[in-house]
Amino acid sequence: MDRQIIALLARDGRMSFTDLAKETGLSVSAVHQRVRRLQKRGVIKGFTAQLDAEQIGLPLTAFVSIKPIDPAAPDDAPERLAHLPQIEACHSVAGEESYILKVRVATPNDLEELLQQIRAAANVSTRTTVVLSTPYEDRPPPL
Repeated sequence: MDRQIIALLARDGRMSFTDLAKETGLSVSAVHQRVRRLQKRGVIKGFTAQLDAEQIGLPLTAFVSIKPIDPAAPDDAPERLAHLPQIEACHSVAGEESYILKVRVATPNDLEELLQQIRAAANVSTRTTVVLSTPYEDRPPPL
């Protein structure tokens, strides 16, 4: 039952307890208790609005792979870059690079400036892939 609730909320985080109850066959209070329990356990981390990046003036998305210039340096790039709001996500990865950052900016000039800020703040080299289009993202997991 929890998986069904999670799947429904993953598709529509604003679904009401009443609608969740109808979909699952549970009472509204039972659904409310289950959702609250899932939040307490950390399964549901929160509810957010999904924004259209182009509509809010951030049409350029890029993935920036970073690796330290000095391999002996501390692995603290995420902390050094946390102040940059253009970085939407930071993923630790296996392979040649240490992290892959998902960034959103308004223009190519803004991307160039951000890359300079990333290099300076974290003492890293970068490799950038610009996104041309996004057929889909933020898909709910198969449950």
